Amino acid sequence: MLSNYVGFMQFQQQITCHLETKQRPIAPRHSAILRPKRTTRVCSGRRKQSIKAMRAVVQRVASATVEVEGRLVSAIGPGLLVLVGLHETDVDPDAEYICRKVLNMRLFPNEKTGKTWDHNVMQKNYEVLLVSQFTLYGVLKGNKPDFHVAMPPGAAKSFYASLVERFQKAYRADAVKDGEFGAMMKVNLVNDGPVTMQLDSRQSSKNTNGDETAGNLHD
Repeated sequence: MLSNYVGFMQFQQQITCHLETKQRPIAPRHSAILRPKRTTRVCSGRRKQSIKAMRAVVQRVASATVEVEGRLVSAIGPGLLVLVGLHETDVDPDAEYICRKVLNMRLFPNEKTGKTWDHNVMQKNYEVLLVSQFTLYGVLKGNKPDFHVAMPPGAAKSFYASLVERFQKAYRADAVKDGEFGAMMKVNLVNDGPVTMQLDSRQSSKNTNGDETAGNLHD
């Protein structure tokens, strides 16, 4: 009789425990965090460019020439061939930065010490050939190139001329040559290395207020 009573009490406790477990309030699930969809900033119906700067592609060359319609326009021996792309927002500080950086880039070896990257073009007494190239700011719309962020030809011609003059004054007039602005040029070069560097005068960044600011002009 006692064993039956103990068995009944154990069974009742199991039922009570089961009911309490079922009646426990279920902790509410945290609502899913809705992440905002990525959007592309649009400026006048076009994708906004992340970089707004004068752009230069610098190549260390054994020699380089520029021809227009079979006519030799410029030729240099050892030195630098610099392809220059002008952005529509470029101003004088951009030109000053590119000029200073290009002329001081240590892209040449020092034969005396054996150091590979030690001398700039001026220390080697080499030449510089500047070539205007607006296609450096080309972006593809489908399969068609678009150059809408490049500086318009009217403004670019005088700005590029001032850039060439800036290089000549900073180095030597006879050591700095250029192509023919706006012409269909054939550029021939022997890249030494090969060594090719890309340089931008400014990189777009954001300050604490979310405003875009120009950086590294004074590097």
